[in-house]
Amino acid sequence: MEKEELKQQLKTQIIKFLNLTDLTPADIKDDEPLFGDGLGLDSIDSLELIVLLKREYGISINDPKDGRKVLVDINTMADYIDQNSVKK
Repeated sequence: MEKEELKQQLKTQIIKFLNLTDLTPADIKDDEPLFGDGLGLDSIDSLELIVLLKREYGISINDPKDGRKVLVDINTMADYIDQNSVKK
């Protein structure tokens, strides 16, 4: 899958999985922080995103420090999936 296609898919999955019904994929910038002042996600959302990575891409994140490195923005998530996905 091409990187841009993966990013769009990720945005759609995040909106659906986290029930962010007031957003569209176009509302989420690739380099916008997912947490804090960016998209405004919280620690519960981070757990949901880890479940999404496991279910959709076969990626397990067991160390919270790894999660903080991966769940920065759409770009870092797409890069990590591209490098680590077992469902290519």
